Amino acid sequence: MGVLAVPASAEATAAKVVYGYAWADGAGHLRIVPKSATFVRKGEFRSYRLKPVAGAKEVRLDYTGASFRRVTVACDLKETEGQVALDAKGLGRTACEPGDLTDGLARGPVPLRVEYRGTEAVRINEFLVTEWPGTRTARGTLKRVNDTTVLFTTGGKTVKLGYTHAAGFYRTTARCRDGWLAGKPVNADKHGLGKKSCTSVDLTKALRAAEHPVLVKIDYTPEAGGLNEVWEVFGDA
Repeated sequence: MGVLAVPASAEATAAKVVYGYAWADGAGHLRIVPKSATFVRKGEFRSYRLKPVAGAKEVRLDYTGASFRRVTVACDLKETEGQVALDAKGLGRTACEPGDLTDGLARGPVPLRVEYRGTEAVRINEFLVTEWPGTRTARGTLKRVNDTTVLFTTGGKTVKLGYTHAAGFYRTTARCRDGWLAGKPVNADKHGLGKKSCTSVDLTKALRAAEHPVLVKIDYTPEAGGLNEVWEVFGDA
């Protein structure tokens, strides 16, 4: 009898699994930085504790052909509303469509377990996190990656952050639609920080027009990779 040969590509196509906070990254795609995940059960509450992994590299995946299961009892719910649909391992079990994941990602980061092959997600499960990561504020520079993603540099380190329509933007300029630091800083406080409340759409437009990284103060969620608020900064404040 002959020996059955194993294709050289078998290892490359073997399924891999990643846990983390997923962000939208273009139509039908998500990006996720791998985290270590520990299953936690307290009474009937089942969740995962996520922690950073040193040197973890972001994974970008096409999820348009993946199965997707949510922790909510219905696919169109924004919140659990006090009822959850979890399996014994704490993973979502309500069968939904990729479009439902698209809707969720539009609202912000989603904790996911993703099984994937190559660049394509195969099976995706939403889960609950034991404790949502905390926020912090920092000053540094902001550079646009695309209309929902930026690079923030502070203290010699650069992190990628995502943002949604809910992000706050506070300007020093007279109008929300002005270019970065355009005109007199009529809306700067005594510390040089913007105080005119604008929208994430205004932030996107201002960053598109900026030729270089811009000086900012931000409120962000480092472990989830989320940008919450941005203050335009006048001068060296």
